[in-house]
Amino acid sequence: MAKTTLTISSKNYSSWSLRGWLLANFAGLEFEEVVTAPDDASARAEILLLSSSILVPCLRHDGATIWDTLAIAEYLNEIRPEAGLLPADRIRRAHCRSICGEIHSGFTTLRASLPVNLKGHFPGFKIWSRAQADIDRVCTIWHDCLKVSGGPFLFGMRTMADAMYAPVVTRFMTYDVKLEPALAAYAATIMAMPEMQEWIAAAKAEPSEIEELEVEY
Repeated sequence: MAKTTLTISSKNYSSWSLRGWLLANFAGLEFEEVVTAPDDASARAEILLLSSSILVPCLRHDGATIWDTLAIAEYLNEIRPEAGLLPADRIRRAHCRSICGEIHSGFTTLRASLPVNLKGHFPGFKIWSRAQADIDRVCTIWHDCLKVSGGPFLFGMRTMADAMYAPVVTRFMTYDVKLEPALAAYAATIMAMPEMQEWIAAAKAEPSEIEELEVEY
């Protein structure tokens, strides 16, 4: 079998790369990282939200090439069902897919006004009203999930939803978004995952910066 690879871009800035990387790790899939340079055109388009069709992250496994994050999630669930990337219950499974689809295709103002920057921390950051509406929606999603599941993850056990919302957690930490206690506890659970700690350490060690995202707030 050909070696399994996951192509990603900047660990400091790339929300989609983080999602794909977490999904592969949640599934217990062994893979080799292939990192595109920050000045690569496709990588920059992905990080700076300039393209609606991006090829990062990209998973290559056993003859298959999968480059959309939701497609990667569904593929991993298919080949590693024992990993529990989707809840076992039909109704909860449908809910999980729905909120994953929502973060995949929506929240554009949140993405644009609070870009992922794991090295950054901006206490007192002024949030636009439209971005606040996105934040409020995320909080509602989390609250509804945790109310049913009881935590510590959105559906009790770790699923693809936690990978999909992990970059949002980092945004909330970077821009000092205040959360009610139950949601703050969920965010802390995500940030404390060994996989997140590994990713963040690598992000902070990255030497490259992308000037468009290095703004003085």
